[in-house]
Amino acid sequence: MDIQIRHDDNLPGDINDRMVPIVEDVLERYRHQITTLEVHLADENGPKRADGDIRCTIEAHVENRQPTAVTARANDVYTAVNAAAKKMLRKLDTELGKLRDQSVRGPA
Repeated sequence: MDIQIRHDDNLPGDINDRMVPIVEDVLERYRHQITTLEVHLADENGPKRADGDIRCTIEAHVENRQPTAVTARANDVYTAVNAAAKKMLRKLDTELGKLRDQSVRGPA
């Protein structure tokens, strides 16, 4: 699983190394199915502070599937990344779980 982290100029450049373990830990069970994860971080209000001004969007590229994305907002980068990763986990559980259930039952 290749993890690419991109962020705007309002966030410090050294956050990338700290974000990768968070995403890896949450999405561990799908590491063999996810080819690429793109994590996009943005501080929507720049230097001004406001509730939920950090946005994290995660796009997962899963083998033989269209990319899927989720977004979470929070007051800090860590909370936004963790929330988005957990949303992605739920989404993959739902989408890939349906595929697994169909393959077990066979075609209708």
